[in-house]
Order: sequence, then C-alpha cells, then structure tokens
Amino acid sequence: MSEPAVRCTGLRHSFGTTVAVDGVDLSIEPGEVFGLLGPNGAGKTTTIRMITTLLPVAAERISVFGLDVARRRMAVRRLIGYVPQQLSADGALTGRENVSLFARLFDVPRAQRAAQVGEALELVGLENDADRPAGRYSGGMIRRLELAQALVSSPRLLILDEPTIGLDPVARSAVWERISEIRAKTGMTVLVTTHYMDEAEQYCDRVALMHAGKIRALGTPADLEAGLGPESTLDDVFRTVTGNALDAGGIRDVRAARRTARRLG
Repeated sequence: MSEPAVRCTGLRHSFGTTVAVDGVDLSIEPGEVFGLLGPNGAGKTTTIRMITTLLPVAAERISVFGLDVARRRMAVRRLIGYVPQQLSADGALTGRENVSLFARLFDVPRAQRAAQVGEALELVGLENDADRPAGRYSGGMIRRLELAQALVSSPRLLILDEPTIGLDPVARSAVWERISEIRAKTGMTVLVTTHYMDEAEQYCDRVALMHAGKIRALGTPADLEAGLGPESTLDDVFRTVTGNALDAGGIRDVRAARRTARRLG
C-alpha cells in the first residue's frame, strides 16, 4: 500500500492565544484533487503553510509522501509546487524570466533549466507569450504564469491557495482546464483551497470543510450533498457546516483577497 500524498495527524497551530488549527486529521491520496474549503479564518491557509514548511510543526504531525515535514523540510520542499493567494509574479520580468527565476530557486540543474522552463510554459499555454513582460498579461494569464512557476520543478504535489480569486468566469475556467490537463498528464496530486463551491463540486475528488480550526465534514462532493438531502448543493453543505458564519478574524484574508483581485484587474 502506497503512502498518502499528505497525512496530517492531530495538527494544531496557534497565533498567541488564537487557535487557528485545532486537531486536524487528514489524509490525501496520491493523484487526487483535494479541496480544503471553509470561510475566512477557518484555518485553511495556516494548514497549507504548515504542509509547505512555511510554519513550524511538531514531529510526526505531517508527512508528505512518507517524509516527516518537521524532520525533512528541504526534502519535502523539493516535492511541492505552491501557488499562494498573493501574487508572486514580477510584472517587470517576462513570463520566461519569471519561470526561470523559480527554476533557479528550486535548484533545477542548469543543463535542464531551459527545457523545463519551456515545458512549464507550454503546460499552461503561455509558450507564445513567454517573452512578453508579465505586467502586460491579463489576470488569467498571470495565474497561469504562477502555475508554471510552481510546475517548473516537476513537483509531485501541487498546492493552490485560492488560485482563481479575482478572476472572471472565463479566466477561472481556463485556469482549471489547465490544472485538469496537467493532472491528467502527470498524475500529480493537487491540494486546493477555494471559496467557489462550483469549482470544488466540479473538479475535486474529495473535499474537507473547515470551520474554527476543525474539519467539520469530509467526503466526495456527491456524498456530502446526498447526506444533506435530495437536491442539496455543496453551497448548502457549506452553510450547514459553518452556520453561515463569516469569521471576523479573517479580515486580513479579506483584505489580501481584495488586493489580489485589484492587481488582477
């Protein structure tokens, strides 16, 4: 039996007296698209930052393909591609230069770098715009460029934190089409957070709904909807789990989302 792509056991994290993640148990299978859903302040981004080694975690609480995140941080980082909520592309550089920078940061061997940069740009459909400044890209193109940045090191696990925030419906669909194509081609595992329930319903194999730092529901979108009753939607499940609450503690996330949306135009 193969190791889970991600396993979290009794995961906890606090910021001062505020408990952000409170006893999360989670297992993500290799090759699946897993959605982590919840209102602002639910603990989703904190969980992701621990998985990606950006926040400290106790030993034996998180493993990525069998590697303990606390003990094997650098080895885990080599397995992960990460697209954060906040934009990471530099508008003054071309698309190719942006991806090349990430190839260097991820220690892609120099002899392979140009080929892997070109392949990553091709995977996201930016090969014809690679030598234009990223500052002239549309919002959807910027998000696809950030996907290329995350893919240039050929990660086994792709982590996407609100990848379509601020995009119009057409650009959102284009980003997800690329994610689906890449996953089908490479067998990559995808962990994604999103506030768009239609995205989770259409593209995720399983989802976990977080609220106040805990996992409140876990399963396939169809199973969660069926458990609530006939003709229920994932929006209905979300409202039931969260009680329609918007956590005031998530105001930073709201502001960050608005800034990202403005920058994407």
